[in-house]
Amino acid sequence: MTVRTCLIIACLVVSPGCRKTSTPPPTAPPVETATPSPELSHVVGGETPAPQTKYFKGSIGSSLDLQMKLVRTGDQLAGSYFYQKIGTRINLRGNVDKDGNLTLEEFDQAGKQTGLFKGIWTVDAGDGLINLAGNWSKPPGEKGSEKKTAFSVHEEPIAFTGDVEIASKSIKESNKKLRYEIEAKYPQLTGSANPNFEKFNQAARALVSKEVSDFKKGMQPEGDDELEPPSDESSGSDLSVSYTVSLAQDDLVSIKFDVSNYEAGAAHPHPYSHVLNYDLKNGKQLKLSDLFKPGARFLQTIATYCIADLKKQAKDLPVDQIESGAAAKSENYSSWTITRRGLGINFDAYQVGPYAAGPQFVLVPYSTLKDLINPDGPIAQFGK
Repeated sequence: MTVRTCLIIACLVVSPGCRKTSTPPPTAPPVETATPSPELSHVVGGETPAPQTKYFKGSIGSSLDLQMKLVRTGDQLAGSYFYQKIGTRINLRGNVDKDGNLTLEEFDQAGKQTGLFKGIWTVDAGDGLINLAGNWSKPPGEKGSEKKTAFSVHEEPIAFTGDVEIASKSIKESNKKLRYEIEAKYPQLTGSANPNFEKFNQAARALVSKEVSDFKKGMQPEGDDELEPPSDESSGSDLSVSYTVSLAQDDLVSIKFDVSNYEAGAAHPHPYSHVLNYDLKNGKQLKLSDLFKPGARFLQTIATYCIADLKKQAKDLPVDQIESGAAAKSENYSSWTITRRGLGINFDAYQVGPYAAGPQFVLVPYSTLKDLINPDGPIAQFGK
């Protein structure tokens, strides 16, 4: 056997690349071409931008309970919106150009276009959150498409990962005999099996349920008192509870509840606030002291800043009422929320001024509190 023959045999036995095969080469996974994804990336300079999920709250016309979710990838947008009273999601697809001009087409569950949003995408210079505003109309070519309805939504500071979202739940009741109406909304976290998320849900439900229960107790006649028949001029009582998300992320949720309690015959409603600041990492509701080093005189620092800020931003408020209502006492600082930029302090109506002045708000920047913040606490991540 010659040397050349040996080399040929060795090549056929040892190296598959040297022999022919009837097996076809592996093929790439099939590419779906039927319907282009509304979330396809817009490639810039060969790089694919990471998708950003944004949550919005606002209104179309007189409908004030609109909630919207948008995923932005480059200049492409996709998502959905719904009205809290109805709950049915309406799909969205569109884009935003470099100048912030926004176009969103809406589609029903069957894929039929049912509307068109055209407006402007702007970023708030103060908090960095996004605002969308413009007009909604029926699809072009449909009867009535020339009629425009104004819409406006603002971004909520929600930054959960995975499939976690905030769903709005409500308690609605009316009693013709006792002449009252109740509409109370509260948040619930969905999309996670983490038991601490359910603890938050229980705390939010309990807070609002107690407001409802206390209101209903107040509507019951005392002793042998009988209800006076309603007159055409008199209105009944009502309780309204709404909420605002100040911060929502995997380890921390901060919610402000606005309550309006009106008792029939009163001159005006009684508004006040509650807060729920929840440590999702450790499964517990936070106290203000949990944010600061043990023994730190945080109330004095917060009060000094708030008094100065209130005098500056609301010059018509009585100085003595500001100094009393914002003094360094724990009862004056029971309504507070956590934001990425600072600690939000809520002063209810009457606290630092007359009823007509309404509630007041002060954002205490973390730079003012940096020497007092607990380095192992929940807001240390923002105070760096």
